[in-house]
Amino acid sequence: MPKPFRFSAQIQAPVSGREWAEQARKVEALGYSALTMSDHFGDQLAPLAGMMAVADATTTLRIGTLVHDNDYRHPLILAKESATIDLLSDGRLELGLGAGWMRSDYDDSGMPYDRPGVRIERFEEGLAVIKGLMADGPFTFAGKHYTITGHEGTPKPRQRPHPPIVIGGGGKRVLGIAGREADIVSINPNLKDGTGGAETAPNIVPAKTSEKIEWVREAAGDRFADIELHALVGFCMFTDDPMSIANAMAGPFGISAEEALHVPVLLMGTVDSMVEELQRRREEWGFSYITIEGPWEEFAPVVSRLAGT
Repeated sequence: MPKPFRFSAQIQAPVSGREWAEQARKVEALGYSALTMSDHFGDQLAPLAGMMAVADATTTLRIGTLVHDNDYRHPLILAKESATIDLLSDGRLELGLGAGWMRSDYDDSGMPYDRPGVRIERFEEGLAVIKGLMADGPFTFAGKHYTITGHEGTPKPRQRPHPPIVIGGGGKRVLGIAGREADIVSINPNLKDGTGGAETAPNIVPAKTSEKIEWVREAAGDRFADIELHALVGFCMFTDDPMSIANAMAGPFGISAEEALHVPVLLMGTVDSMVEELQRRREEWGFSYITIEGPWEEFAPVVSRLAGT
């Protein structure tokens, strides 16, 4: 049984407090389930403060991160901040967590950009710490990277045992962790090179997406049916001639134009064709939670057609 569609708008550009609140209320009014933010050091609002402002400006809109970089905050601090936001928002937080990937963030901040295996190991420990601190009772943890000694995490989040955990990844190890631990799994490009440039294109073709879904399924076992599968659409364009765009993109992806129209990070066409394509992606891969990074207002008719169905 497929999960019903829901949608989030990814918005984070710096604006005034009044404009930020107006955008949040408009996202809510247009039927989006959530407003999400990334966690980088570039020209964007900081996600923790930004999410709390969204929650204050709205009544039902959920708030989330895609995703917090584990290396930027000690997990005890992130657990406390996240539990506070969940409590103050009356249980509307979706807690996105990741190992960190964008090399420029590390270069700009002077933090060491450890090899992927070390960052993933540290992230897995951080995830255990956050879950442990949000649970009832004192928590103790002794890992390679973090040590917590008999600490009672407070406040406790409104959502129990913790807000929905979102983990995104494009490699087998991270997607395995996501399958075992996450409530929402985002299928991403493999960003091991740290730039998110054109080199990721062959890694997000339809065949690779199917492979990644299987990695999650294998790791999740019996809990796979309970996982919400998520895709971030980073390029969304309304056009009556999507094939011309697909032809231009097919070369870098190393696939046909027809296949390019089916790449999860891309969505091109009319409202009707986008509705059909998203229904196809849910049927083939299970994607029911879609984030639009781009023309979220123009995309509202698609949300109206599909949300909750």
